[in-house]
This record gives sequence, structure tokens and C-alpha cells, in this order.
Amino acid sequence: MSTLGLRSRLQRLRLGRRLAAVRLLVCDVDGVLTDGGLHYDESGRVVKRFDVRDGLAVRMLQREGLEVALLSGGRSGAIEQRAQHLHIRHCLVGVGDKAAGLAQLQAELQVEPAHTAFIGDDLNDLTVRPRVALLITPADAARGLRRHADWVLRRRGGNGALRELAEALLQQRGALEALHRHGWREHNG
Repeated sequence: MSTLGLRSRLQRLRLGRRLAAVRLLVCDVDGVLTDGGLHYDESGRVVKRFDVRDGLAVRMLQREGLEVALLSGGRSGAIEQRAQHLHIRHCLVGVGDKAAGLAQLQAELQVEPAHTAFIGDDLNDLTVRPRVALLITPADAARGLRRHADWVLRRRGGNGALRELAEALLQQRGALEALHRHGWREHNG
């Protein structure tokens, strides 16, 4: 067996243990739940596109007892609408200092960094690194952030990255197989 193969297996085991410990998943929005593009309608309002499979991922995680929160530097109204639609209780927008915003959320929810995962896509998300057990990025995240991430997903932001992460979290909890066997029986988000 090659050293690289063993190293990869050990990394997967460590990642699996940390995934199993997650109680709070905090998501950046632009570039994670959206493709990061800014689309304007005729009146100059920003329109965002969200992946419906990522929405179902949020609902599946919530059903398993994970707290999902949004933490964004942006503010558009669409973020708040999406959070409301997905029953996300903690939607922090217009946050200039993400590390401070995350610390406040963790204190409010009484969740330690060891039980927190964060998914982000750009350098402003790197500031949360000391506050999380897992820093995760979509495949198309900024190179500087990918270098510090615990896991770089295969999927791009706004194109199933959150779903990929959610399925790994659910698999670690033994809930994914039942979903694959029996399907989903609620509104999918």
C-alpha cells in the first residue's frame, strides 16, 4: 500500500470523526449557496439563484438535529427570504467581521468551535478558521482559502456544494442510507 493511499485513508478517518461531531453548520451565502454572480433585474435589484438541492440539504440536516445558520457579508433581501423559506433561524447578514459574528452565534447557541463547521468561498471567510473544527470550501473557492481548508469539495458554489457536504454529514450519522432507500417526504426547499 502506498504512503499516499494510507495518508488519504487517515485523512478521511479524521475528517469523518470531525464531521460526526458537528452540531452547527454555518454557511457563507454568495459563492457557496449561490454561484457568486450578481444578477440585476430591470430596476437594478440584485437577483440571486439558489440551488434547490442545496435547499433540500438544509432541510435534511435540520431533520437530523443540526443547526444550520447563514453568515454573510452581503445584504440583499434574497438571503433573508431564502433563510425564511428554509426555516433557518439564524441568518446574519451585513456582517463585516465574520469571526466576531460566528463567536456571538456560538455563544448564543452554546456550541463550541469543536462542534462547528463553516463553509465559505473567499478570503474574508478565512478569519473564522480559529473558531471552527472544520473549514470547508466549494471547488471554485479562492485559492488562498482552499490552501487552509480541511476539505475542498468537488462541487462548485451554487451548484450542489452544500448538498455534497450535507450528504457527508448525514452519512456520518447513519441517516443517508435511509434517505437513499426511502426518499424524502416533506417540502424540499
